[in-house]
Amino acid sequence: MKIGILQTGHAPDELQPLLGDYADMFKDLLHGQGFDYVVYNVVDNEFPQDVDDAEGWLITGSKHGAYEDHDWIPPLEDLIRAIADSGRPLIGVCFGHQIIAQALGGKVEKFSGGWAVGRQVYDFGGVEMAFNAWHQDQVVERPEGAVVLASNDFCENAVLLYGDRVLTIQPHPEFDAPMIDGLINTRGKGVVPDDLLQAATKTLTEDTANETFADQMADFFRRERA
Repeated sequence: MKIGILQTGHAPDELQPLLGDYADMFKDLLHGQGFDYVVYNVVDNEFPQDVDDAEGWLITGSKHGAYEDHDWIPPLEDLIRAIADSGRPLIGVCFGHQIIAQALGGKVEKFSGGWAVGRQVYDFGGVEMAFNAWHQDQVVERPEGAVVLASNDFCENAVLLYGDRVLTIQPHPEFDAPMIDGLINTRGKGVVPDDLLQAATKTLTEDTANETFADQMADFFRRERA
């Protein structure tokens, strides 16, 4: 199965030699699942010709806001709607989670409650799962038909499901401890409050459910659909 990765941002230059770019992190996360990949740097205006160019699609995170005025955002929203209409599975993470909601009629904004940084715990219908987060923006209004699969007190719409074809998640199942540590040192200081950075540093060695969610992502891509 070919997965098209729509890369909507780039990892910090300082981290790429060791950790790779965002698309590489998803390839690592889904290693062994039997997928082939094609990467489109939509943040650099590199788009697929058609939704048929891949059998499933994945939208990465980004330092940009879904509501910002960038020339690549309107065509990305058009592509999201085309993928959703095509019936092909689509997964979005962080910015991907947000831009999909916005494209399908929801609302994204810079959250008044501030930042979520580092390991966060989410309630999946009574089952707790932890992931690393790095965001200030949030989906504050869900599109019609979107169902909440997970949330916590800080992020109401942490994981959303749209029918059986679109799955989105606000935190980062592809981010491990070295990535969060790297972000703290390259993009956090002077931007994210120091107490949040310190708290994130303290939880770097604690477990996350990345592998569990990777299996869920793979199952979602491979699921038989009418």
